[in-house]
Amino acid sequence: MIIKKITVLPDHVLQIETKDGMSGIFDMKPYLSLEAFIPLRDPSYFKAVKSRGYYIEWQCGADLSADTIEARMKPHTTSKNNSKR
Repeated sequence: MIIKKITVLPDHVLQIETKDGMSGIFDMKPYLSLEAFIPLRDPSYFKAVKSRGYYIEWQCGADLSADTIEARMKPHTTSKNNSKR
């Protein structure tokens, strides 16, 4: 998986889009208690995330691999009215 685009959402959540068309939501909150990710508790610092293709990275050196993101990402779904029965 190659990460094409990252959109920072409220409450330490990332929307991830991949080069092969996958899209999903990745919640960073479970990571914020780990030493490497503590600086990311500051929302302005968190917003500075960069895609490096096979991983994402912040200035503090914290990073997550595309494999980790893919394994824990929740697929992004769009709301459609499917109430026809």
